[in-house]
Amino acid sequence: MIALHAEAEKRIREEGERAWPNECCGFLFGALEGGEKRADAVLAVENAREAGEQYHRFVITPEDVMQAEREARRQKKDILGIYHSHPDHPAKPSDYDREQALPFYSYVIVAVQGGKAADLTSWELTGARDQFLEEKVTLWR
Repeated sequence: MIALHAEAEKRIREEGERAWPNECCGFLFGALEGGEKRADAVLAVENAREAGEQYHRFVITPEDVMQAEREARRQKKDILGIYHSHPDHPAKPSDYDREQALPFYSYVIVAVQGGKAADLTSWELTGARDQFLEEKVTLWR
């Protein structure tokens, strides 16, 4: 399960709408509390995929990962996962998403239909890295 602060959820939706018709991406910051991931901040990063492919793929560079790690440390938080958008597609992970993912992290996906954020889901990769399992998303303030 992942608990998103309402402001973090709002930012993810706004980033998805801003990037549409391309995919947005970024990091989820927070803490692991009693086995629950509590994300209270996000760090948006630029989709580094080549321009003609950003409508259906995203890339986060190693430099962006290092920047996120530094920022998480500065905020005294952990990186809990990654978010991205699916422009005009359901908020379900693709095979590409699974191939790029790592176990433990939450992968939040917001569907953006016609420029407007819609469904928001979260997924966790199994230890065998063969499938995503949907995890419950709760909101808190």
